[in-house]
Amino acid sequence: MSVKFKKVSDFNRGLLFRLLKDAYSFDLNYEQNYISDWQDFDNFFFDHLEIADKYGLITTVNGEAIGFVSWDPRNMPEYAEIGHNCIASQHKGKGYGKLQLQEAVQRIIQNDVKKIILFTNEDLIPAQRMYESAGFTRDQERKTQTIPNFAGKPIDYVYFVE
Repeated sequence: MSVKFKKVSDFNRGLLFRLLKDAYSFDLNYEQNYISDWQDFDNFFFDHLEIADKYGLITTVNGEAIGFVSWDPRNMPEYAEIGHNCIASQHKGKGYGKLQLQEAVQRIIQNDVKKIILFTNEDLIPAQRMYESAGFTRDQERKTQTIPNFAGKPIDYVYFVE
């Protein structure tokens, strides 16, 4: 399989939204709680392709977009925060998420950042394993949930750049 990382501007509006919707389709609570945020995110990136191409990437396999990752640079060089990081359902469990994350980390550290942070929810065990296998360490578990009674508590992860 030929994995390539491409610019967001190589694709059409709506792709990020569709990938998020598909990646979280295993639990309809995600869609019910985040659908408008996903649409806003897709619109923002496609309205600002200069930002999207610099702070995000699309992962493709044999030319098909299967996932994407984005990061927030506003606190660099102190830290960058990885935001969305998803792989389409059909392609999960094949190592693409880790490859995608490693590519994002390599691009981020080129900016002399001190650390990279991200969070996931306690119910997303495969994501936790993937982050840890990519060199992130569990930093803290927050006491409050983003959305009450859903998805478990957020867990912060950190990657220190040496």
